[in-house]
Amino acid sequence: MSSMKTIGFFRALCAALLIGNSADATVSDNAQLIEFATCAGRLSAQMEYQWMFDGPLSEQTEIDRAAMIDLVNAIMQPGEGRSVLNWRISAKQAQSALLTRATFNDDAADAAWAARMAAQLARECTALILY
Repeated sequence: MSSMKTIGFFRALCAALLIGNSADATVSDNAQLIEFATCAGRLSAQMEYQWMFDGPLSEQTEIDRAAMIDLVNAIMQPGEGRSVLNWRISAKQAQSALLTRATFNDDAADAAWAARMAAQLARECTALILY
């Protein structure tokens, strides 16, 4: 197992153990799953954007995305795959729209807002990952 996969597995295991100890596991599992799946989608869009405009930065985003996917896989229950995929795709489309709006916008103020929002959402996601 590569070191990145080992680290990702360890992170996912820790997250699963923390969630398993919560008092209201059903609500907590779903909220965490939605958040992790949403972040996996956002980071996918961020990574693809960086492939086009900032190649080297995409390498860290790829690591973060893989860790987020490991978290999703660690807490996803059987039968939740369609919902998870829907959350990921919706978040990826939304993040991609923000990045496109920031890059190809004639309105400088709106472009700056979209860039700030996209960066903030990506930061909120990477803040969930333990390093």
